[in-house]
Amino acid sequence: MNPWILLFIAGLLEIVWALGFKYVGQGSPWWHYSLVYSSMGASFFLLVQALKVLPAGTAYAVWTGTGAVGVAIIGILFFNEPSSIIRIACIALIVAGIVGLKLSA
Repeated sequence: MNPWILLFIAGLLEIVWALGFKYVGQGSPWWHYSLVYSSMGASFFLLVQALKVLPAGTAYAVWTGTGAVGVAIIGILFFNEPSSIIRIACIALIVAGIVGLKLSA
């Protein structure tokens, strides 16, 4: 499978586990933990598969950038986090960096 697709899916799974930590705590049902840890494992597994083909720096930056942008956007849309022009511009810069890395690889 295309390593960029694997990397994109890994980034989406990073969003799942990063947001999952928001809900995992004392008294959480077992399936919350299961979802967080299984998405984390799958994310790392797919990252490792993409790293077999893509440059490490590029893959890692795209993976973390995808997760950071996704968590930030979901935070703005669903968790009432700040959405200032500066914050949105910085998210756009991360997206520009991800696209630039993809185009240069």
